[in-house]
Amino acid sequence: MNSILRTSVRSIRSLVTLPKITKTIQNRSIYHMVVSRNNFASNTAITLTNPSINCKCGCGGMSKMHTKGERELVEFLAEEIIAEQKAQKKKTLPTEIDGFKVKLDGADVELVKDLGKETITISFNVNHTVDAEEEPEIAPEKDNVEFGEMKSKPTFEIDIKKANGKTLSISCSFLQGEAQEGEYNDVFGIDELTIFDGEWTEKTYAVAGDVLDGYLYDLLMNFLEEKGISNEFAEKIIEFSTAYEHHQYISLLEGLSKFAIDTK
Repeated sequence: MNSILRTSVRSIRSLVTLPKITKTIQNRSIYHMVVSRNNFASNTAITLTNPSINCKCGCGGMSKMHTKGERELVEFLAEEIIAEQKAQKKKTLPTEIDGFKVKLDGADVELVKDLGKETITISFNVNHTVDAEEEPEIAPEKDNVEFGEMKSKPTFEIDIKKANGKTLSISCSFLQGEAQEGEYNDVFGIDELTIFDGEWTEKTYAVAGDVLDGYLYDLLMNFLEEKGISNEFAEKIIEFSTAYEHHQYISLLEGLSKFAIDTK
């Protein structure tokens, strides 16, 4: 597709706000209660450690050390953690993606590739990035609600740093909805562009992606593709982010359970 057509399409896209699914905690809650439990929990036998008549949370019968709310919370979490673990698509995470080494720190993720004369760093945070791919289908004649797959689509920062200390920084986000007929089917788009020497400061000028010249925008997308940041690579970011966010969610549930059990 020629650049003129791509330019006109982007101009139209910038004037139209695409529908976006509201991201709420309720999304995950409803999704996992329906999908995870329907698929796994009903067939899962949960064995608790040292159960007793007074307390089923595995505390060894020291019911005086737990409130009713704590016991109920721990009992629910024991079931929920097993269901979430069974729902995991990836038990282990890759340490490298297409030549980018993976660095993890809590919710922060960095993908780093050293090319000698320049270093490319892609960074993002998985917090509040999960949503269903499609709106749930609710059929009155069915008991189950059909949900789209839950995926993590974080905004991400691309920093291309030269050996001389100059950095080209491009902020990107995943596009919502499907491309219309005649549109260029980009998976992600450029939100902001800036360049600086040394460290970035609030004084550094930045330009929004939707006001860039259309041909310049296309050239930048081609430039990123040459650096290995293509539509296919962007899909791999979604896949990794989704898996890692799920790992983090399970860790949070486990931490919450330990917190509820801890009497110190």
